[in-house]
Amino acid sequence: EILCCPVSRRPLRPLRSDQLQWLNDAIASAAVRDVNGSVLSSPFVGGLITDDGKVIYRIDDDIPVLLPEEGVGTTQLDGFPG
Repeated sequence: EILCCPVSRRPLRPLRSDQLQWLNDAIASAAVRDVNGSVLSSPFVGGLITDDGKVIYRIDDDIPVLLPEEGVGTTQLDGFPG
């Protein structure tokens, strides 16, 4: 079964380790907000990213959290590895 973004319906793939590390470093510096504008404070253990690289979703306890309001737009992440 293929997972897809609940908003755009684009296919999702796992975040690469360099992307996950970059994202968690940005979260540690309070520089990341979700779609609702809330600052993220907890690092991601894993994540899924749309095939166009625009939205990231958290994976908690091996379960993808595909709630539109909890997505993270990558346009806010200057220098995010593509």
